[in-house]
Amino acid sequence: MHCGIPTVVETAVLVNDCLDLFIKKLQDEAQSNDYLNKLKEEDNYEKIKEALVPSDYNLIVTPKEIDDLVENMKEIVARWN
Repeated sequence: MHCGIPTVVETAVLVNDCLDLFIKKLQDEAQSNDYLNKLKEEDNYEKIKEALVPSDYNLIVTPKEIDDLVENMKEIVARWN
């Protein structure tokens, strides 16, 4: 059996998640805003990716603590098998 552990993420995923958090903050402060409510309900990943790809900004990134994460996951996977 093979086990894969994700160690990278697309920029569009990060931007979409950050946008969701930002919109939620604005919604909490504004109490009511139809446009923000609509944006929050939509999955903006594809729109963000479309904006990033032509400019070569849709990077694949890894967290700065990747070495520690891989080391921890190595131990977990070794115990699992």
